[in-house]
Amino acid sequence: MRVQVLPIQLINQIAAGEVVERPSSVVKELVENCFDAGATTISIDIEQGGARRIRIRDDGCGIVKEDLPLALSRHATSKIASFEDLERVASMGFRGEALPSISSVSRLTLISRVADADCAWLVSTDGTEKDFDLQPDPHPPGTTIDVRDLFYNTPARRKFLKTEKTEFAHIESLIQKMALSRFDIGFSLSHNQKEIFQLPKATTETEQHQRIAGICGSVFLENSIKIDVASSGLQLAGWVGLPTFSRSQQDMQFFYVNGRLVRDKLIAHAVRQAFQDVLFNGRHPVFVLYLTLDPGLVDVNAHPAKLEVRFREGRLVHDFLFSALHRALAEVRPNVHIVNPVMQQKVIVRSDVNETFADNSLVNKSAYSTYQPSQSALPFQVEETIQAYAKLYSGTGAESNTVTGQEQISQRNQAFPPLGFAIAHLHNIYILAETRTGIILVDAHAAHERVLYERLKQQSQQGAVPSQPLLLPIKINVSPAEADLA
Repeated sequence: MRVQVLPIQLINQIAAGEVVERPSSVVKELVENCFDAGATTISIDIEQGGARRIRIRDDGCGIVKEDLPLALSRHATSKIASFEDLERVASMGFRGEALPSISSVSRLTLISRVADADCAWLVSTDGTEKDFDLQPDPHPPGTTIDVRDLFYNTPARRKFLKTEKTEFAHIESLIQKMALSRFDIGFSLSHNQKEIFQLPKATTETEQHQRIAGICGSVFLENSIKIDVASSGLQLAGWVGLPTFSRSQQDMQFFYVNGRLVRDKLIAHAVRQAFQDVLFNGRHPVFVLYLTLDPGLVDVNAHPAKLEVRFREGRLVHDFLFSALHRALAEVRPNVHIVNPVMQQKVIVRSDVNETFADNSLVNKSAYSTYQPSQSALPFQVEETIQAYAKLYSGTGAESNTVTGQEQISQRNQAFPPLGFAIAHLHNIYILAETRTGIILVDAHAAHERVLYERLKQQSQQGAVPSQPLLLPIKINVSPAEADLA
């Protein structure tokens, strides 16, 4: 067979193999276009898990009539215009492949209207990039993209789709992740004419906490610390879960680079290293983190799906992430109580019933669905108990005892260990310790292992790990690479 130029539709279908993997891939590309259009509200309607219909509407800037045919053509975009723009991509999309690739494997209809236009314009396409017929439409300012019968002309691709429930679960999870990247945008999702959730814009810190609680659960906020660190042109902000709040899978790990949801091995390795001393094997940390840096220092053109990135200064980014997370975790103490602002608002709302019923829009029901009542701390402190016992004595002895008790309290407050003072050893296994706010139970075996581990770490850093030669050496086979590490 001689060399020949492929038809336009076949070229787009080949490109769709990388861009359009499943219905959630279509939703991702279209929602990112809504971000770039400056939308403040995005509505997503799904039917039969996205296989039958995906309709996404926004209130963004819209597309002018003359540019509609170009928007459905390959490598046509308004995001970049030169190689310099490609090196400093600040938008979500830039390749100009999404719409033509989607239209080549579905029946796509595009309706758009700019703010100063008399009406909207509608265009339908089949991926051939020709015979565009523009029709007027009474659409409000913004854009609506209607994708029907996904993979109708590629039966092999349609055969590999999962069940309707599974495909929609991927879409729902994707929208939740994207909602965490843009708090300034409202989202609504429906499936088969049934509303699944509606997330209003979150402009205040309390509203942002409510959105996070609605997606990750209020338990995450109760067991996480907020970080905000900046250094060397890099900024890391967000929430990271405590080591005691871990999961057996990586389903609650959300990382964003300049607002873009990414999965990167370098980032994953830095996070694992930060948690390696405080997390059990087989457990995974939980976090919602946002990394902001100069767009010129990150390459987002690594894969058509734009889920992978490449950092120009990978070692700098890795060390910054590790040090920021490691310091944040090192500052956590066992007796520190983390205040959940969402839980604080729950108490305020319940204390004023009239105001609650007067404005139900202030309450995000999904954010409170996982709330469980908990017992409050006992009012008595340890030093108060000592003073109470001192008052049982009278006369001169009582005064001396009171002074002695106060001196003991002062001495304890000046040098109070992080785990308190040991007061009992239970079953030769656990140590009962007294802290400022109560008591804690320590596993003596695990604590001893930790002490030895920290001692070995310190000795290794100082280059003075004690060693003893064996009487009879043990022979092992190693590779050249392993021998170089010895």
